[in-house]
Amino acid sequence: MRKFIFIILFFSATAKCFAQDPHFSQFFSSPLTLNPALTGKFDGDLRITGNYRNQWPSINRAFITPTVSIDFPILRNAIGDNDRWGLGVMAYSDKSANGALSVNYLSLSTAYHKGLDEDGFSQISLGFQGTYSNMTLNTSKLNFEDQLTPFGFTGTTSEIFSGKTLNNSFYDLNAGIMYSKSTNESNNFYVGASFYHILRPKQSFTGTYFLLNQRATLHAGGFFPLGETSTLHLSGLYSTQAKAHETVLGGAMQLAVSEGDNPTNVYVGSWIRISDAIIPYIGLEFGGFRLGLTYDVTTSSLKTASESKGGIELSLNYTKRPADSKGLPCPKF
Repeated sequence: MRKFIFIILFFSATAKCFAQDPHFSQFFSSPLTLNPALTGKFDGDLRITGNYRNQWPSINRAFITPTVSIDFPILRNAIGDNDRWGLGVMAYSDKSANGALSVNYLSLSTAYHKGLDEDGFSQISLGFQGTYSNMTLNTSKLNFEDQLTPFGFTGTTSEIFSGKTLNNSFYDLNAGIMYSKSTNESNNFYVGASFYHILRPKQSFTGTYFLLNQRATLHAGGFFPLGETSTLHLSGLYSTQAKAHETVLGGAMQLAVSEGDNPTNVYVGSWIRISDAIIPYIGLEFGGFRLGLTYDVTTSSLKTASESKGGIELSLNYTKRPADSKGLPCPKF
């Protein structure tokens, strides 16, 4: 029975994947997949970000999405003290149906952050991201109707594919803009918009092609202290691509465990994906590292097939900060 559910979900989601990009519940911990304008937008010399998502874990390897990125400021001595120019590289992969369908991305991002006041507390950011993508479909891992026998899927493979491995590659362009502001050294607020697949590249496995749908995302958030040892972080986004829409809202409380140059903090909170899932979140920050864990609890009609197990997601961020850092407030994820 589970195999039938898997096949139904795969083909419905395969059709969906051509209309909707992979996404993370911890969008706030994956800056370069959220908005190219976030490239280099942090307080430090270097940022490394990794994310791993396993969607519908009750179904064997239905959707696996890992990503890793690195970004850093450049030409600090050649631009204004309140400006910043960032450069970043990102790679991520989205695998479906036990690895039958694999979509791999390699992106190069850059963004310029222009200071709007003498203290650098207000900035407007503009970023661009060039991407190379390769799609691979290993048809030997797929099962078709003409293979179904009383003993399982043992019949002849569909003649359309005949066990082939199909490939498709394309180049793409993404862009984003963001405004951020701090009223003092302990808070920050931001709002941004990003646009993906500006070039609308062609996708094809069998000769018939279609144009990849563009994706637009609006996102906003901020953090502010509630006391000497606690800070509230809020964030949300609205994303649309073809007929697919996503709205995520929520926040987390940051609780200080220790103080100093590299404090230890605990995060506890939750987000909600409207009409789809509740997403509890816990995190730990120490020595420049921040570890985050979420688990989607499906609330939509898919909860029966997925046994209400929407997806487990892990994030790990590392930010290298110099000892003489100015501590300029930036969006914190």
